[in-house]
Amino acid sequence: MMVGKRTDVCVFCKCKTVKPSKDTFLADYKGCIMIVKNVPCEACEQCGAKHYPDSVMKKLEQITSEAKGRMQELTVTDYSGVA
Repeated sequence: MMVGKRTDVCVFCKCKTVKPSKDTFLADYKGCIMIVKNVPCEACEQCGAKHYPDSVMKKLEQITSEAKGRMQELTVTDYSGVA
């Protein structure tokens, strides 16, 4: 998984078939597993590497920060429902 500015070339395999996609983001915080479904990303069609744009990472930080406040053992959030 890469984070940063949009690229049209995969930073891993240099393939030029990077396309918009959706991913499932997982985070572990003090034994609490946080799952965020349907996260927008860019995916390489050749090697499968995922890249999250900065704006998506900022929103993921907000989502996981709010989940930390609930401190449940498992938290599942749909990105499209909160973004």
